[in-house]
Amino acid sequence: MGSGIAAQFANAGVPVVLLDVVPAGASNRSVLAESAIARQLKVGGFMHPDQAALVTPGNIDDHLGLVADADWIVEAVVENEAIKHDIYQRLDAVRKSGSMVSSNTSTIPRAQLIAGLGERFAGDFVVSHFFNPPRYMRLLEIVSGADTRMEIVERVRLAGDIVLGKTVINCRDTPGFVANRVGCYWMSVAALEAIALGLSVEEADAIAGPPFGVPATGIFGLIDLVGLDLIPSVWASLRSALPADDPFQVCDLPGHAVLRRMVAEGRLGRKAGAGFYRMGGQGTSRNREVYDLASASYRPAQPVTLESVTAAGRDLARLCEFDDRGGRYAWRVLSRVVSYAARVGPEIADDIATIDLGMQLGYNWAAGPFALADRVGVARIAERLAADGEAVPELLAQAVSAGGFYQESGRRFLGTDGRARVRQRPQGVLTLADAIEGRASVAENASAALWDIGNGVACLELRTKLNVIDERVIEFIERLPHEVPRGFRALVVGGCNSRAFSAGANLEFFIGLIERGEHAAIERFIQSGQHAFRSLMLAPFPVVAAVSGMALGGGCELMMHCSAAVVHAELMVGLPEARVGIVPGWGGCARMLARASAAPASGGGPAAVASRVFETLSMATLSRSALEAGQHGYLRATDTIVMNPDRVLAAARDQALAMAEAGYRPPEAAALALPGRSARMALVNFVHGHAIAGRASKHDEVVAGALATVLTGGEADPLAPVAEERVYRLECEAVLALTDKSETLARMRHMLATGKPLRN
Repeated sequence: MGSGIAAQFANAGVPVVLLDVVPAGASNRSVLAESAIARQLKVGGFMHPDQAALVTPGNIDDHLGLVADADWIVEAVVENEAIKHDIYQRLDAVRKSGSMVSSNTSTIPRAQLIAGLGERFAGDFVVSHFFNPPRYMRLLEIVSGADTRMEIVERVRLAGDIVLGKTVINCRDTPGFVANRVGCYWMSVAALEAIALGLSVEEADAIAGPPFGVPATGIFGLIDLVGLDLIPSVWASLRSALPADDPFQVCDLPGHAVLRRMVAEGRLGRKAGAGFYRMGGQGTSRNREVYDLASASYRPAQPVTLESVTAAGRDLARLCEFDDRGGRYAWRVLSRVVSYAARVGPEIADDIATIDLGMQLGYNWAAGPFALADRVGVARIAERLAADGEAVPELLAQAVSAGGFYQESGRRFLGTDGRARVRQRPQGVLTLADAIEGRASVAENASAALWDIGNGVACLELRTKLNVIDERVIEFIERLPHEVPRGFRALVVGGCNSRAFSAGANLEFFIGLIERGEHAAIERFIQSGQHAFRSLMLAPFPVVAAVSGMALGGGCELMMHCSAAVVHAELMVGLPEARVGIVPGWGGCARMLARASAAPASGGGPAAVASRVFETLSMATLSRSALEAGQHGYLRATDTIVMNPDRVLAAARDQALAMAEAGYRPPEAAALALPGRSARMALVNFVHGHAIAGRASKHDEVVAGALATVLTGGEADPLAPVAEERVYRLECEAVLALTDKSETLARMRHMLATGKPLRN
């Protein structure tokens, strides 16, 4: 965890010192820290390999003095209070006054950690519980005390939010804090009740997964992911700190015979290759096997045939009404988890929304226990608990009286004291729903809408699945240069879907045109998209893309035609058209050439520029972070990277307005220096070499030839600038020619059906 936290600071551009212990007899006294950095490079903890240079490895014995200049010192040692106290005493002797000190403990209360360490240390100390892996898990739990200086709490909160990109929740100083307190109880109940009711592993995961809004791993798949060997220590720490009457005390998951036997046999989950699931066989015949709870042996996985599951599907309320094993299991898990969350809620957090958010971000639930209770019906749950002779927690009873834990579409919700709270977002956090609340759209059609998001800025919202671009989206964008000037100064594109800015063109629609042989319609679709995107690029007002999630194919081209982009650091972006047998056709080639030519380090002349772009596009290179996107030319050096996706839309709106106030002028149409036919042959030969080596197919060569023609300008004279419009025409001609190939249609069908590229 320590190296993962260090990597996330480095991802944000913050220099870090990573210190570990000195192994006995080691000649390299900092080997553990160096190995940890190498491990983060291997597992993807860094958004770009270059960020690892920001982490300085060292050891506690020789290099503790390096923390003297640190603004924030994070302790992430083993869950042992004595070891932590020793570290704190040593840190306090060298750290500068006012530095933030925090522990990444997952279970130990803050009060125990600071016992006997003095007023100065306590005033600067909080718990900062990151979730693993720190790069990807959004949740950061903060625990402070009455003796913590408010300045320290606020600095940690802002740094966690803005610098590290986390969603920060405030927790009470109780064992397990919020997410693990409820999450570990849920894991215990879900596993133990499944065993008690005689469910198979597959049945339990089918019920405890999607119907509850839990990932398809369900409960046993999650235990495999966590690691069976980690459960005993975490559960022991929690149980030792909780009062004797806490319901968690009777949920002894690590003490159950099944778990003890599996740990003893080394069946520790994914890390060991076998847990409740394992892969059997070899090669293409490999099939998933399941640990049979009754026979303690593996068998092939079986489909789930319980009537409750097949009839209710994902309808949790209906599932709980069935009287078979599936229905009884669903009810036992739901009722016990909701009751527990309602019972301990006043102890662990100020409001129910914080607890739900902890489970959403810490355990990847679609909704937390209180939102689940509202979905099933709080009155229904309370009545059935009473009928079963179970106590109805006071907070649940208060929700019944209030008509639910949430009201007004989530804008109001219950505090854990039973009083209503109004949702408030941190300054700089904006969602489209908040921005347009109570407003009618400026204009809309079935696939897109234009909204007033305040401050004289309009926002284009795509409404299709994964924001794919269809003919109605294109029609709408073509109208924007006429719609936006009516009372607006700037336009933001996107910012409404955290999963996808846009997954690209509507492939199903495009396949239909090809199958019907509608060549004229294909040409119109391509040319209309080019015209729409160019109209944004040349609009008299600034257009800023607000990008989270994926921006692929046409989505990437839409982003690249905007005046500027504000993107989440975890951006997945690229032009993967070669995977479906075509080339970028909505100006992607032209934009990549223009940016590569203008890049400070372009060098090498037109042939070198074309070669760099060709390598990126022919390999369908996707960037897995915004830092990588800049390296591949999808982003400009002037584009803005935001660590927290909740802040992308507000930052884009602010930038659009600032550009308008600075007297924005649209760019001049670019003239490109392209190398012509001789350079084309060099690019084609490059792919031909890959084909000879078996790394490219015959159709890859065909696609590469078409792409090379576009990027080198066809018959262009290397000494005469080529108008950018010429490259757009070459793109259209290349796409039209490639859609006549049966191999291209096969690739498109395969991608649509499987989401994976076809090598043909």
